[in-house]
Amino acid sequence: MKRDAADRQFSNVRISLWVGDFLSRDIDSVKDRKYIHVTTIGRKTGKPHEVELWFALADGKIYLSHEGERTDWMKNAAKNRAVGVKIGSVRFDATAKILKAGSARDAGAKALYEKYYKPATKEVIDDWFSLSTVVELTPVMA
Repeated sequence: MKRDAADRQFSNVRISLWVGDFLSRDIDSVKDRKYIHVTTIGRKTGKPHEVELWFALADGKIYLSHEGERTDWMKNAAKNRAVGVKIGSVRFDATAKILKAGSARDAGAKALYEKYYKPATKEVIDDWFSLSTVVELTPVMA
């Protein structure tokens, strides 16, 4: 009996890895699209709130940003980190995280800047994002 349970557990791990690899390939196939649609749950209304944004992909994470004060979608994501994502025909769930200073924020800012503009020095990217909030989305594997 123990062997059967262990075999089933191993099969579940393999299935999970396969699903994760499949999702990773789907996301990679749409990484050059200009826009992402992110759906948050309204922190006051509880209703879905969809926005269209620029995005960039780096190290299996999706990065978004907005200059200035936090917008409604950011405030919603801060309260309920579970978000829906659509890029082209690819749909999946993700977990949102508002990034503070650090390597993840730097990676996100660099990926965003270089996708929509061109490669630049750290100083140029830091200056460009000095007033921006960077958000990281981590895809949730089914």
